[in-house]
Amino acid sequence: MIALSAGCSRAIKPTPATPGPQAGGYPARPDVKTFIAQTAESEKLDPAWITRALGEARHQDAIIAAITRPYEARPWYQYRPIFLTDARVTAGVQFWNAHAASLARAQQTYRVPVSMIVAIIGIESNYGRQHGGYRVLDALTTLGFDYPPRGGFFRRELAEFLLMCHERGLDPITPMGSYAGAMGAPQFMPDSYRQYAVDFNGDGKRDIWDDWDDIIGSVANYFHAHGWQPDALIAVPAAWQGGTPPAELLTPTTVGALRQAGVFMSAGVADDETALLVALQQQDGVDYWVGLHNFSVILQYNKSALYAMAATDLAVEISRARAAPVQHAAP
Repeated sequence: MIALSAGCSRAIKPTPATPGPQAGGYPARPDVKTFIAQTAESEKLDPAWITRALGEARHQDAIIAAITRPYEARPWYQYRPIFLTDARVTAGVQFWNAHAASLARAQQTYRVPVSMIVAIIGIESNYGRQHGGYRVLDALTTLGFDYPPRGGFFRRELAEFLLMCHERGLDPITPMGSYAGAMGAPQFMPDSYRQYAVDFNGDGKRDIWDDWDDIIGSVANYFHAHGWQPDALIAVPAAWQGGTPPAELLTPTTVGALRQAGVFMSAGVADDETALLVALQQQDGVDYWVGLHNFSVILQYNKSALYAMAATDLAVEISRARAAPVQHAAP
């Protein structure tokens, strides 16, 4: 999913689907006709095949409703408890134990820690329990043509999705995903699937829906491809005394620039390190952290700083729970 601040897949019951707003469905619309012609030419696809596929697409009002109220719009004190629960931590430990060999191989191959791989899968799909309840075709078409704020992004993902289906021999009406068109246990958008999904067990397929080896390897490969630094810090606690931070401090800069602006943090972090100030709204105030290079890598997966902090916290909690000694009841 990526590069999209839509969070994870949501268990939202789709509303009854209807064709595109114009009689004859989406292919009858001038903007869709233009898309078909451009995609057919740029991707070397049969325009008749694209037309038939989009003729099956159905507009979903629930998709528009969902994307206008993402989880990331909530304050931190409401957002964090969605993902940092005892049940999800326990499920993460169980997942780690069940797939320890594949996770260890992914860490060795891609140099991404097991804890982060497990945390991402936990946030995105609760370890495969929530893949999303929408046809990807419906989600991307609805958002591409009926959601102007991000229509360009979703039309590009729709083109990638059609190309993905063509390459894999899939019927475009078959794949299911989130309200934003994110797919499988890692909730990859179609472009991310085509670039970063891997066949981690060598069976000739890249299956991010049902093959845990491929899911684990694909998440690790995504982080590796975006520059994850092994053994480097993700974020450090900070202090800010100047009231509401200016917007420029909440965008990527350097540790040195933050220090010059009055942000206090550990002296052990080099001034030239990539950084951004993260403000976490609590019920009784604001906590501040400085996200470092690896934090920015998580932001490539999801552009929300809340998401990146939740993933970091969940990775820590799962590691602690797995390392804790087993408590045996007294005889």
